[in-house]
Amino acid sequence: AERLCDEAPPLLHRTQLYTRLKSSIILFLMITEPLNFWAGKRREGQKDNKEPVYEPSTGLVLCHLEPCGAAEVDQAVRAAKSAFGHWSRMSGMERARIMIEAAHMIESRREEIARLEVVNNGKSITEARLDVDSARLCIEYYAGLSSTMAGQHVQLPGGSFAYTRREPLGVCAGIGAWNYPFQIAAWKSAPALACGNSMVFKPSPVTPVTAVMLAEIFTQAGAPDGLLNVVQGGQETGRLLCHHPDVAKVSFTGSVPTGQKIMEMASKGVKPVTLELGGKSPLLIFQDSDLENAVKGALMANFLSQGQVCSNGTRVFVHKDILPEFLREVVARTKAIEIGDPLLESTRMGALVSRPHLSKVLAFVEQAKREGATVLCGGEPYVPSDPKLRGGYYMTPCVLGDCRDEMTCVKEEIFGPVMSVLSFETEEEVLRRANDTTMGLAAGVFTRDVRRAHRVVEQLKAGSCFINNYNVTPVEVPFGGFKMSGIGRENGQVTIEYYSQLKTVFVEMGDVDSLF
Repeated sequence: AERLCDEAPPLLHRTQLYTRLKSSIILFLMITEPLNFWAGKRREGQKDNKEPVYEPSTGLVLCHLEPCGAAEVDQAVRAAKSAFGHWSRMSGMERARIMIEAAHMIESRREEIARLEVVNNGKSITEARLDVDSARLCIEYYAGLSSTMAGQHVQLPGGSFAYTRREPLGVCAGIGAWNYPFQIAAWKSAPALACGNSMVFKPSPVTPVTAVMLAEIFTQAGAPDGLLNVVQGGQETGRLLCHHPDVAKVSFTGSVPTGQKIMEMASKGVKPVTLELGGKSPLLIFQDSDLENAVKGALMANFLSQGQVCSNGTRVFVHKDILPEFLREVVARTKAIEIGDPLLESTRMGALVSRPHLSKVLAFVEQAKREGATVLCGGEPYVPSDPKLRGGYYMTPCVLGDCRDEMTCVKEEIFGPVMSVLSFETEEEVLRRANDTTMGLAAGVFTRDVRRAHRVVEQLKAGSCFINNYNVTPVEVPFGGFKMSGIGRENGQVTIEYYSQLKTVFVEMGDVDSLF
């Protein structure tokens, strides 16, 4: 360890390697190796276009990203196409065995992957472990479904019949977001592979480190070389993937504007897309709610991953009769959230993903104040006492009171730890206001009245709804949005339909009855 750290390039300070990670040697090796991966090996990208990648908790350069151009993307897609030929002919049980082995390997490397996720993303180690668990569970779930892909038999007159075959699409492209790097890579690749497809995955250039580990794990688990490939880069790399003639489908997680561009590019080749986009989700808290659970639900709806969650319920509508008590409780608990080193077990809020993003979130808070909102707590830059962390991208979690529907903080996705609280009086009123948005990713309701709960959920225009909880995403359940929040679903049995295509076969058992 002493020799490796003495010889290490100045990507991470030597003291940081020793004091902030027990697995310092693993970290050094992982991040100095190439982050692109195809045909079963790590590969170099365009060395003359290297871009720095920063560690959010310290602000230090973590590594340098080598993006992929047209030649590299083509090599990755060709590797995926080659692997598809073998993988698609395997039985579902054969594919399942390899996927289960990959899941076991993820479980055995849980802490290592989680720590690298923290270093690359900035979220707390507690959350990162749960993300790794979600990735593993997703792979296990789709391994179980891989042998259930089946068609239908239809009996026709005269002994003739027809049947359907559910077949894979081919090479799928996955484009991930920076808030859940490893988990999103698994959520996209697991159903694709279970259906017999191969995949080329492009992580966010902000968080490029852990997706390549998933690709390596599948290879080590016995998958054919090229089954899961990783190409690094930004918009140009994504454009090359979308336009590549051998890519059959594109699955994207990210912002609405980028999703619109991807949908437009995919349309040139009439390629199906899955789009999991942004949200400005409502959380409705009625006067008969269990206040303790409602407060906890509001915190979970706003402050997971430093508020950088697309499904967050950032518009918190609280009935006027319980608003004062709710605000007292939610502000007190928000102030108590421990901010700091995301690798410490006690930390509940780490660093935002980048300095530009931190500045953007803080600017939203300032704009909210100018428009008349009251900052009840937080909304300021935070400087940890640990000198190693003083260059990190931290802020105090914020609760905004006196919010109105027309305010920017209520209408636009902030994607940071900012909760906007609004008052309401009637069910009809709050439903109208909750649905008054172009997005519809998620929504939640807290009430003890079971009839009201189901009545309200029925009228909420959102793809993922929660009753007396929030931001719960079991892999067995479909996740996705209405309106401009996306197309298609991730997770759940229905996702098999988005990574496969149906072929109809007609079988004539008699003579042709010709009109000619």
